[in-house]
Amino acid sequence: MPRQLITQQKIREHVVRLGELHPPIRMDSVDFTVKDPRALTARFGHVLDYLARVELEVDRNVLELLVLLPDVDETNRMFYSDVWHPQEIQHGLILDKLQTDLGQPPSEPMQDVALRVKLLAPLAHFKPIQEIARFLYFLTGASTERQAVLAYNTLSTGLKEMEEDAIATTIIGQIKVQEPGHFAFYQMSATSMIQHEVLKPWQLWLAGLLRTKSYGLVGTNSQDRYRKDFGGVVVSLGLDQELENYAREIGRLEARLLWAKEKGMEFPPYILKALRECVELYRAGASGPVEPSGPVPI
Repeated sequence: MPRQLITQQKIREHVVRLGELHPPIRMDSVDFTVKDPRALTARFGHVLDYLARVELEVDRNVLELLVLLPDVDETNRMFYSDVWHPQEIQHGLILDKLQTDLGQPPSEPMQDVALRVKLLAPLAHFKPIQEIARFLYFLTGASTERQAVLAYNTLSTGLKEMEEDAIATTIIGQIKVQEPGHFAFYQMSATSMIQHEVLKPWQLWLAGLLRTKSYGLVGTNSQDRYRKDFGGVVVSLGLDQELENYAREIGRLEARLLWAKEKGMEFPPYILKALRECVELYRAGASGPVEPSGPVPI
């Protein structure tokens, strides 16, 4: 646990700074030049489609937040409404334009609010339930953003290997600068809740139970077709060769905050289980070989 106490003022200052330093990426700042469209599509077309869809699903994500966190404070509202959403939606629009320029179909983001979220709506107004929901929201956000950071870093390396410097620099380069700030917000917010003992022992126990039963990787939406697609992304980026390292990177925060009593846990086992299931689904249904970019050092 960090020795420095994380206050709400520090979190708010971080959000304000994110908005000032990282406005949404302008479309006219992007160079969509591609040297070898066929090779790029063969190697990373699936990855671009998945990332574009996930980024464009932020509209639904905000709707779900309004259901789960009806009494959200101003700092959180400012983050997801004024900073995170405008940045992410622009990421999606830029990536979608790139993939359609390559001749791929436009993204089809899932915009329906999940049934499980709707069922939680009547309970969300109870303070103890909303505190649990807020903590899980922060853990999910941290896991999601860490996955994004790793994906964009690996994709950037692969594009540079292909000498696709224009899109590596002006698209992926600009996007990957913005993602770590999102991760930091979720990390600070979740850590602050633990430092200030916002959650009682029974709430932490219930949060752990819910996390174990419902953990999902970014963009999988509790559906096998999306899990299979995520498995394809993992294989395309070469992350399947280092699944335990990958699980450690995206699960370290919740191992520290949610499972601190489990001595020696580097990452929750449900994360590695979810990764393996996605890769297995992809390999079982893959119609042809995918060229891996090699394992990423993480």
